[in-house]
Order: sequence, then structure tokens, then C-alpha cells
Amino acid sequence: MTTYGTNPTSANDLAPKLEYITRANDQQNVRPGLATRRSWKQMLDLHSFNFPRKIATVITRIKANTVYFQTNYTIVVLFSVFLSLVWNPLSLLILLAIIGAWLFLYFLRDEPLTVFDREIDHRVVLMAMSVLTLSILFLTDAKLNIAVAIVAGVAVVLSHAAVRKTEDMYQNEDETSRLLP
Repeated sequence: MTTYGTNPTSANDLAPKLEYITRANDQQNVRPGLATRRSWKQMLDLHSFNFPRKIATVITRIKANTVYFQTNYTIVVLFSVFLSLVWNPLSLLILLAIIGAWLFLYFLRDEPLTVFDREIDHRVVLMAMSVLTLSILFLTDAKLNIAVAIVAGVAVVLSHAAVRKTEDMYQNEDETSRLLP
């Protein structure tokens, strides 16, 4: 006996189908998925900025800050691309669909992505999604807008990473962990 096309008779029949939607709406699952996103207040703290005196310091800061604020920087670049596509509706709709994929595959994930029983590292997902996003958007008529937005986003990210001190990055986490039971 098949049940294709029939209405479910109990809540238990609906449970597996609604699990993904429930997980997406559950704040307890969203928070760990966004755990790598640092506080914007911490990222933009004016007391944490100063201009480095040596190129070696600039390189060290860029390396440390890009690792520490990786998710924030990804959001900054994606937001820059979003703003560049406001006047190109088709590209904007495509970008919104891609952002949905970003949310599902990268930002809201509380466990590693598994494909064919193999865990995929978050950096691989980041690179694959970046290439996919750029490839699809470059097929639209907004190539120049996208290129300028990416350059502007990367310039903002590198500028922030170069002038943001790294000494106090983990200070807020230590204070938070002391307050939690």
C-alpha cells in the first residue's frame, strides 16, 4: 500500500519533513552556526585601531584578523556585492538565491557539511561557494558592478585587517567565558 499523494494522518508523519524547517527556526541551532561570526561591536571597536609601523606587523595583523573575523569579512564582501546589484534586478534575484545557498551551506551550519559520508572542511565550502557565486553572477550583465564591488569589499576588509590590533581579540571571549556557568 502506498501513501503517495495522501494527507498525513498524524503529527509523527510530518515530523521528518518539518525537521529542517524547525532546525532553521530554532535559535539554539542558529547561534552555534553563527559562532564564528564575531561581534560587530568588537570588530569595530575604535580603541582597537592603530596604524602599524612595520610591514611585518601589517602582514601579521592581516593573517590573524582574516582568520578571526572570517565570517564577518565574508558578510562585508557579500553585502558590497548586494549593494552593487540593487539597480540590476535579475542579478539581484540570482544573488538572493545564492545567499540562500550561502546560509544553508555555510553560515547556519552547526555541523560540518557531509557529502558521501565525508566531512567537507568549512574553508573548502567557503572557496567553492565563492567561486560558484562569482561564476553565476559573471554570467549576468553586471560584470563591472560585481568586479568593482568585490575590489571595494576586499579593500575594506584588508584595510580593517591591517589597522585592527590583534592583542585584544580574545579578551572579550575570556571575559564572556568567565561569566557563563
